[in-house]
Amino acid sequence: MAGDEHEHSAGKITHGSCHCGEVRWTFRGNIPDATICNCTVCRRYGVLWAYDYDGEGIHVEDPNASLTSYIRGSRQISFNFCNRCGNLVSWRSLTSGDDGRTRIAVNLRLAEPADVDDVPLQRFDGLHSFDDLPLDGRTVGDVWF
Repeated sequence: MAGDEHEHSAGKITHGSCHCGEVRWTFRGNIPDATICNCTVCRRYGVLWAYDYDGEGIHVEDPNASLTSYIRGSRQISFNFCNRCGNLVSWRSLTSGDDGRTRIAVNLRLAEPADVDDVPLQRFDGLHSFDDLPLDGRTVGDVWF
């Protein structure tokens, strides 16, 4: 999927939070792209994913244990929601890679628009081919509404 290569830059930090503020995330470094996916789950959620690794580029703060998970089908990833306001915050791999790291993505729609509006969109065909589609020049700012 898009975003496999990520450059951790000490200077760039992007924040997001669910609507009620119970769950927050931080993305450290440059966000290379935002994946917009047409799979049966993502198209219903309307999310824009930014990927990295749990505890590395991405940190999710859930001090009151407000996240609840939905695990579907293949049981490879969990979709994680705030149980208070219902916002989809992240997805997380349920297994670690060979390197011991755990893949995670956060929902860029939970960030302030001005902080992510110039992030390029990477279309991912999660419904048919399971491939990235060619870039078309759009950014997150082009799909806010």
